[in-house]
Order: sequence, then structure tokens, then C-alpha cells
Amino acid sequence: MKFIATDIIGVDLIELEKHSDDRGFFARSFCTEELAANGHDFEVVQANLSFNHHAGTLRGMHYQAAPVGDPKIVRCTSGAIYDVVIDLRPDSASYCKWVGAELSAANRNSLIIPAGCAHGFLTLEPDTEVLYLMGAPFVPDLASGVRWNDPTFGISWPEKPAIINDRDANYPDYEPSK
Repeated sequence: MKFIATDIIGVDLIELEKHSDDRGFFARSFCTEELAANGHDFEVVQANLSFNHHAGTLRGMHYQAAPVGDPKIVRCTSGAIYDVVIDLRPDSASYCKWVGAELSAANRNSLIIPAGCAHGFLTLEPDTEVLYLMGAPFVPDLASGVRWNDPTFGISWPEKPAIINDRDANYPDYEPSK
């Protein structure tokens, strides 16, 4: 596993290190020891799948408030997504910054996202499936979000969403605490 730092502290792009031969390849896609060696204390407590019929589907930007948070590792197992993370940790040097990365079945990359960050994605292909390895259980009363096009963050999406649910489309403007 190769960890590539992003502009948000604690958010890394994870590339597979493939061992190839005539059969194809083998690669480790999750390892607690490698995560820890790269500064990530992560234990999987839940795994979630998101399937999306259409390209242009936007999900997010979601987060789970303290004290539980929702650290996660996200990987696209079918199709492709533009995955976005926003740092909502007021004490972070990267507070209110965002990063985006294309995750796809073809590139097999993942993003590790710490608690305190909002996450969402836009599907780039039809029939896209996304796997989430969660580091904390879902607590409905702590679930929240920020709007995908909130001017506070100025996210540059590759295209305007064609499908978005009412909740995600109508989060109020974010009020930074710094």
C-alpha cells in the first residue's frame, strides 16, 4: 500500500502496490499495521455499500458529529466517482479546505478520511458501487452534512449533479468557527 498525502491533514490517497504475473496481480488493500505506520489508527467496525444507477448522482457532503465521528476508508468497486473531503475540524491547519480525487474500479485507489471531515461523491459512470470501511458505528442523532455547493468551500466539481436528494441539496450555508 502506498500512502499519498493530500492537502488535508490525515486524508491520504491509498494506491495499491501490485505484485503481477501471468495470472493477474495480488495486492494488499487493507492492513492495520501499514495504516498505523502511516499515522492512521483505524479499526473497521462496519462496512457499507452504496450503489448508484446513474452517472451524475451526488451523495453528500455527510459527516457524523463528535463525540463519535465517522472515520472511513472509501473505495469505488464498480464504475467511477469524484470523491470529495472537506476538513471541518476547527483546530486543523486545513480547516475548511477540500480535496477531490477520482476513485474507480480501474485505478483501485482508496481515500482514508478521519473523523471531523465531511465526505461526498459524484458518480462519473452509471452502475457505480462504493465500499465504505467505517471506523465508528452510525449514530443517526449525530448525522449531519454541508451542502455540496456551499460557497464557504468552493468545491470544483467535474460537472453539475443530475441527481441529488432533497436533504443533501438543502443543507444551510456553513458557518466557519474560526
